[in-house]
Parts: sequence; C-alpha cells; structure tokens
Amino acid sequence: MGESRVKLFIDECLSPHLARRLNEEGEHDATHPRDMGRLGEPDHVVLARCLEEDRAIVTENAVDFRKLVARQELHPGLIILPSVSRDQSFCLLVEGIAHLTSHGEPSNVIVNHVLEIGRDGSFTLFPLP
Repeated sequence: MGESRVKLFIDECLSPHLARRLNEEGEHDATHPRDMGRLGEPDHVVLARCLEEDRAIVTENAVDFRKLVARQELHPGLIILPSVSRDQSFCLLVEGIAHLTSHGEPSNVIVNHVLEIGRDGSFTLFPLP
C-alpha cells in the first residue's frame, strides 16, 4: 500500500458505493455509515468517531460539518464534494486526493484543513480553524 493511503469517512449523504469502490482499489480505507449500521447518527457523533479513528470526513453537507470542525483544535480534515452523480463524485474525490498528494502526504496535508472540490474539478484548500 502506498504512503498516500487516506482514512476516509464517507457521509451518509453520499453513496456507500464511494467507500466500496475506494476500498476495492486498495489505496484507501473508507467507511460508510450504511455498512456499519450507523445511518442517522447526528453530525457531532460522526465527528467524534472520525476524530477517534483519525478519518477525514467526505461530505456534501458543508455547512454543518464546517461549523463542527471549526470548533476542534485538531481534526483529521474535511473534504467537501459538490452534489453530482455517484460516478462523478468518485472521480472528483480521487482527483481531490491526488491534489492533496501534490502537497505532500495527503493524510497529513488535510489535517486541520478543508478541501472544497468544485463541480468543475477545481480545488480550494484552506486551514480550519
């Protein structure tokens, strides 16, 4: 496994197919609440679990998670995808991880940062808090 392996939590607003496909390719460790019997958990519970497991959160739910991670002194990162098709989400997420990799070890680069991925494949990486 490459050193660019990233631990990801795929939010329930996104397809569990994303987590399965990332895991099948073997490069990343992705979980989805549907596969763990945890659908419907409040965002603060999701964040607590991601902090415990050192998983970056991948979501379309930018507003709520941005507020939650902004209150953390240290967090494993937030990746915000646009609302697009399942296949497009997968491609944009893979491109987003490649973008992080271009800045260093992606699981380190994303710590205390948000990566917003635009519908057009643009990337905005900024620190939070």
